[in-house]
Amino acid sequence: MYTDLKVFTGRAHPELAQAICRYLEIPLGQAEVFEFSNENIFVRYLENIRSCDVFLVQPFVSPVNTRIMELLIMIDAAKRASAGRITAVVPYYAYGRSDKKDQPRVPITARLIANFLEVAGADRLLTVDLHAGQIQGFFNIPVDELTALALLARHFREKFKGRLSEVTVVATDVGDAKRARRVADRLEVPLAIVEKRRLGNLEQVEAVNVIGDVKGRIALIVDDEVDTGGTLVATVEIVMDHGAQEVYACCSHPVLSGPAVQRLEKSPLKELVVTDTIPIPPQKMLPKFTVLSVAPLLGEAIRRIHTGQSVGALFDEH
Repeated sequence: MYTDLKVFTGRAHPELAQAICRYLEIPLGQAEVFEFSNENIFVRYLENIRSCDVFLVQPFVSPVNTRIMELLIMIDAAKRASAGRITAVVPYYAYGRSDKKDQPRVPITARLIANFLEVAGADRLLTVDLHAGQIQGFFNIPVDELTALALLARHFREKFKGRLSEVTVVATDVGDAKRARRVADRLEVPLAIVEKRRLGNLEQVEAVNVIGDVKGRIALIVDDEVDTGGTLVATVEIVMDHGAQEVYACCSHPVLSGPAVQRLEKSPLKELVVTDTIPIPPQKMLPKFTVLSVAPLLGEAIRRIHTGQSVGALFDEH
């Protein structure tokens, strides 16, 4: 068994790391992480971590490549400081869409990132709602993938109390039907699926049809992330065209890049419920956004990993 449990954070999302530590009732570990003027990253742990069970919290958020490099250096520094075990806590795993060769002469970057983390010295990965389940198979170390779907479903069960019979869960495409089905099953409501076409690599989508009935119903769109907002807004528009009376949406990861906020502001979407796997800067926060915290979920998973208990049992409880 490893000795003390220690949680450290990079610069990506210190608020989430602090919330995890509050849940665990331990202080956040002290570390220095900064960039020299030549953009080289420097890391130094300011306390003894020899033989400790070390958890490094760092979602891959903007600037993504800097945050990845920062985590790799933190892992290397912890390894060289004789940490007992190093767990990379990556609530949002970027490059998740590059999980297969879907065009000639392209990389599988999600696998490359996995290799980086292993070579740097990570002993395990703790993450939330990977874009594709097969990314787990890119690792030769244990991967614990948590899901925020139960948290999101619980929010809407309360919100639509007495009106659940009017709700239809909507998947943004066939590939996301399994994720949406899990929310629909938790809410005990029907599922509809939007058929869409992605237009090359231009981050543009075209929704072409809805499989299922949304007429006169409250549509609840479920996705894993909102990036530029193109898919979500196209889905909102097509379900409204098919007669939905109100449209809500939820996702685990609010990436909100490029024109996302402007698109969502103009959209007839009533509410977007997200989690804090990614920090939303104040200038991107809209009144229609609701943020739920995954800190208790991550904190409990960290506690169970540290004490050798089942993380899988969390899925039954949440």
